[in-house]
Amino acid sequence: MSSSAIRPSDVLYTAVATAENGRDGRVATDDGVLDVVVNPPKEMGGSGSGTNPEQLFAAGYSACFQGALGVVARRENADISGSTVTAKVGIGKNDDGFGIIVEISADIPNVDPAVARALLEKAHEVCPYSKATRDNITVTLT
Repeated sequence: MSSSAIRPSDVLYTAVATAENGRDGRVATDDGVLDVVVNPPKEMGGSGSGTNPEQLFAAGYSACFQGALGVVARRENADISGSTVTAKVGIGKNDDGFGIIVEISADIPNVDPAVARALLEKAHEVCPYSKATRDNITVTLT
């Protein structure tokens, strides 16, 4: 087990979601808080009328990364109030079928650009989504 892995006994919360009909159906959480229609985007031949897995991943990654940025900022005594984090998740063909690529950007208005960049890099080291995708997909910080 790698040093970043957690044991089942360490789990604090488990999200449960069920998909019906894959990319052209519905996804819902067991508590009913999230219940959305999913459709492939028009760019991939779908109707684009619902959300899609890439949008859901981008939403989750950006929220998690913003949380990690807050942890790092508190450690560094940096003021990140008013900041935003945007995740762009792209999907395309690769040798195994399809793969994804991510670009994370942050707008941190109250800090010097060099400090903002350092905070972004440190957040990338502690963000659980970044840890989960490290060495599996390309993640660019901008």
